[in-house]
Amino acid sequence: MTTTILLVDDHPVVREGYRRLIERQPGFVVVAEAENAAIAYSQYKAHEPDLVILDLSLPGPSGIEAIRHIRQWDGSARIVVFSMRTGAMIARQAFAAGANGYVSKASPPRELLAAVATVLRGEQAMSADIAQAIAQDEVAGGRTALDDLSPRELEILSLTVGGMTAQAVAETLCLSLKTVHNNLSVIRATLRARTDAHLVWIAIGAGLVSPSEKLPLKDS
Repeated sequence: MTTTILLVDDHPVVREGYRRLIERQPGFVVVAEAENAAIAYSQYKAHEPDLVILDLSLPGPSGIEAIRHIRQWDGSARIVVFSMRTGAMIARQAFAAGANGYVSKASPPRELLAAVATVLRGEQAMSADIAQAIAQDEVAGGRTALDDLSPRELEILSLTVGGMTAQAVAETLCLSLKTVHNNLSVIRATLRARTDAHLVWIAIGAGLVSPSEKLPLKDS
């Protein structure tokens, strides 16, 4: 039987590399690709693949939002996150949104293939470094500064520290500009962020974004 896969990553060259790796496996075929969350959702509905391999760092709404939307449409969707983000918090957030597996891009290709096979069997999968990060986090108490934020506040924070303006965040999430500004005020107060730069580093320290993704905050 053929196993159909949807690849979601904003870099075409990266997607091509994944495609070659995956289609070397007997019976695996990539039936669709997407570069952002909106396209991922439409491609999933159009092709109904057996599995989604998805990056979290996408332009506009994050991969977390893509996972939620796909899961809302198909509660049995099988989704493996393949990301540079290795923080325990972001991994837990992905699983809470509906991911079945999480593999870091620093892992050997065999770990991605093993996770794919595990998830297709109906089990949960993690690469070794992600499992270690979650275990260490649980030993340390399992909480970060961001745990007091709501899912919507986390999404707004993620987009904002990724460099999007408040107006762009509002348009992306279909919110009013006032709502975004109000949420940002609550986020700063909750996290006790003294400056925008401090807010960015809180997000990095909690694993919401990686240092390589950090861009200066924009106020409007």
